This record gives sequence, structure tokens and C-alpha cells, in this order.
Amino acid sequence: MPSRESYEVHKEEKSLVQKAKREANQEDILAAALGMRMGPQKPPATFWQPLKLFAYSQLTSLVRRATLKENDRTPKSEKVHNFKVHTFRGPHWCEHCASFMWGLMAQGVKCADCGLNVHKQCSSLVPNDCKPDLRHIRKIYSCDLTTLVNAYNTARPMVVDMCIREIESRGLKSEGLYRISGFSDSVEEVKMAFDKDGEKTDISGNAYEDINIITGALKLYLRDLPVPVISYNAYPGFIEAAKLTDPEKKLEAFREALALLPPSHNETLKYLMAHLKRVTQNEKYNLMNAENLAIIFGPTLMRAPNLDAITALNDIRYQRQVVEVLIKNEDVLF
Repeated sequence: MPSRESYEVHKEEKSLVQKAKREANQEDILAAALGMRMGPQKPPATFWQPLKLFAYSQLTSLVRRATLKENDRTPKSEKVHNFKVHTFRGPHWCEHCASFMWGLMAQGVKCADCGLNVHKQCSSLVPNDCKPDLRHIRKIYSCDLTTLVNAYNTARPMVVDMCIREIESRGLKSEGLYRISGFSDSVEEVKMAFDKDGEKTDISGNAYEDINIITGALKLYLRDLPVPVISYNAYPGFIEAAKLTDPEKKLEAFREALALLPPSHNETLKYLMAHLKRVTQNEKYNLMNAENLAIIFGPTLMRAPNLDAITALNDIRYQRQVVEVLIKNEDVLF
């Protein structure tokens, strides 16, 4: 009767044989895929390793592109890739041209939002189809607005949604709403909580009794955006629209300017203006009308793109007028 030890040895040998057969099959499939003709003497294992790495990288690229096509069925905001120079460990292939990325350091660029790896020269050819991955989103505040909503698959940033819901549930009648600042340390605490816990952040009255802390956290989020809610490319259109005197032409110019906003920015602005309109409807309690709110939110939602100091200062009054028009005409502009 065979001993237990000999049985284990036989079992291990059988497992190794099966593994060798699987690898041989994989090599035959790989050779066929690459159009290679194999003779009776197959190359050594060292020959196959880089080819397997190549096949894996191509498969990863195909899976990524198939995923992107699947995601394209649902409407999402167009987003450019956030490429940064990257040093890759081990063999890597460009996911745009499928060519090898040569070099020991800084072989290519990697999108910080979705992880796409391409040659530096290929980065300008990649379409604006970045689909951010939550694994690459390290914080909520200071994160690009479109990046955040695409990563979380939401219409608007969670900070905007959660803060506005909280303010409307218990703060619409609070005197000086948005004008009075909350305690700065507490506002910073809310910011850190969002960065750490995301949508699980507790901003209820039990956690923060002073509603001005929540309004402060919302204003800070909007100020910290790398691209303002009223984006740089749409900024001139809004400023020119505010300068018009004819009411009909002004509203038409505002509609044209709104059409220039990225979809996620437009949706966020629409939601925010509807909220500020409800704030003004409680003016007899909170003493905040559209003009007062526009003074606060003008520079928060708009920043002059690469303009000299004098022009930027002159634009401040028009920024206020832009937000005031948006609040007062929220129902017809959006």
C-alpha cells in the first residue's frame, strides 16, 4: 500500500504536469495570435515571458476600451485626461498606439484621474474620453468638478448636493445666510471630513449646530475648484452679456454663454441658482436678496482667466451682475 508521502509526491507531480500543459496551450494560442509558426523545438521559457507581458498589456488595453465604449452608452461630461510624466516599472506598452514604451525613467505619461498610460507624443492624440476611477481620486475639495462627478457617476458634486440639502432643511430663515461666516476651524474640519469620508460625512445639526459652518464649507468648496463653476472659456460671454442693456438681448446672450459651460458645470450652476432663488424667497427672515447674494457668489463662481489686474478689478461689478441675473431669471434661463 503506497505511503501518504508517496501519494503527496504523485499528486504534486500530476499538478505540475497539468500546469505545464496549460502553459503549453497558452503559448500555442499566443503564437497563433501573433502569427508565429512554431517548429518541433519550442523556444525556452525566457522567450515567452516578454511576449506574455505584451499580450497582457494589450488585453488590458482592449478591456479598458471596451469598458469605455460600454460607458459611452450613458451620457457623461466630456473630460480631458490629466496626464503627468510617469516612470513605469517593468515593460509597458502605450494604450493608444500599442507600441513599446522605451527607457528606464519617464517612459511616458499616466492620467492621474483614470490611469491611462500612453507615450508623451501620443497624449495629444488621445480623445477627451477620460473616465475617472475612484482609486485615483484622493480628495473631494480642489478636485476638478467634471472629474469628481464622472468618478462618482453623479449629476453634481456631493458637497453641493449635501450642503444645500442641509441648509434648506434648517437654515433658509437664518439671518445673514451666506453673509455671516462660520468658525474657520469648523469649516476646515468639514472640508477634511469630506476629503476623508466623502458622502458618508455627517454635516447634520447634531454634528454642526451653526448653519454658517455648512454655508462656509460650500463656499470654500466652490472657491477651491481648479476650474470655477463658470468656466474660463465661458467667462467672456457672461461678462459681455452683463454689459447689455436691452432685456431680451441680455437674456439671449446669457443663454448663449450657458451653452458654453461643460455639462457638469451647467447642472451645478442650475442647482445652485435654484437654491439661491429659494433663499431670496425667505428674505424677510434672512435679509438676503439677489443683490446681496450676488456680491458674495460673484467672485466665488467666476474668476477672470489670465487677465491683467486692472481688467480683473473692472470685471468685479459685472461678476456681481452676472450672478444677480442668473438668480432672478433662474426659471427662464435653465
